[in-house]
Amino acid sequence: MLSYFNYYFREGTKIPLAIVRGGGDLATGVIYRLWKVGFTVVVLETDIPTAIRRTVSVAQAVFDKTHTIDGMTAVLIAAPGDISDDGVIGVLVDPRGGSISALKPDLLVDAIMAKKNCGTRKDMAARVIALGPGFNAPRDAHAVVETLRGHDMGRVILQGEAAPDTGIPGEITGETKLRVLYSPGKGHFDAEVSIGETVRAGQLIGRVEGKLVHTGIDGTLRGLIHPLVMVVPGMKIGDIDPRARRENCFSISDKALAIGGGVLEAALSLR
Repeated sequence: MLSYFNYYFREGTKIPLAIVRGGGDLATGVIYRLWKVGFTVVVLETDIPTAIRRTVSVAQAVFDKTHTIDGMTAVLIAAPGDISDDGVIGVLVDPRGGSISALKPDLLVDAIMAKKNCGTRKDMAARVIALGPGFNAPRDAHAVVETLRGHDMGRVILQGEAAPDTGIPGEITGETKLRVLYSPGKGHFDAEVSIGETVRAGQLIGRVEGKLVHTGIDGTLRGLIHPLVMVVPGMKIGDIDPRARRENCFSISDKALAIGGGVLEAALSLR
């Protein structure tokens, strides 16, 4: 497969480079798909990532220096020149994307999931792909990939936009808003439980500056915001999976892999 991609992108001159803006759980599905087929991947993140599903997010490497998910290892790097050629994912703190022009990637993917364009332009790389709402193809990117759960999730859009943000968490076994934990105030979240633990409706999960956070449903706690993140009222700080399968907390989700497949399709089909 690698020789195919070398030929497809640069006729054998080098391994293709992909830059992914954002290292959250959905971005990690994209990163994983690209990594599996032979791309060198560099991830651009903030200095204090707000990823909730930290166990399955390469963004966790910013805090831990290194993080492994499904056999894929991500390592925090200090500069663009520190990119590895041994299959390790480089994670660089560069939220504004200042390194993109210097690195000249074959592929750029905006996976920030901010529901708006944070500065990605389609002239930044030969192939620019964006995830979810906030982008128009071909105005902002060469392709947009649908992220909304449902029939069209993972589809490649070459003309138009992804479905608008509904403001409602995606349904899992009938649960939507109750499966998400929100901050009751401003400050840092102090957790009482850990990712992967079974929780019950009404159970105390933690505190934000003394204000209590309880769960609304039974399930498995599959995501918690990092304690170094300064949270504000109404901010998402946790995620409960009502399917209650602990192993799901430590592997890339079906949604992330489906979206990653859409990105890979677009990367190979764009001319």
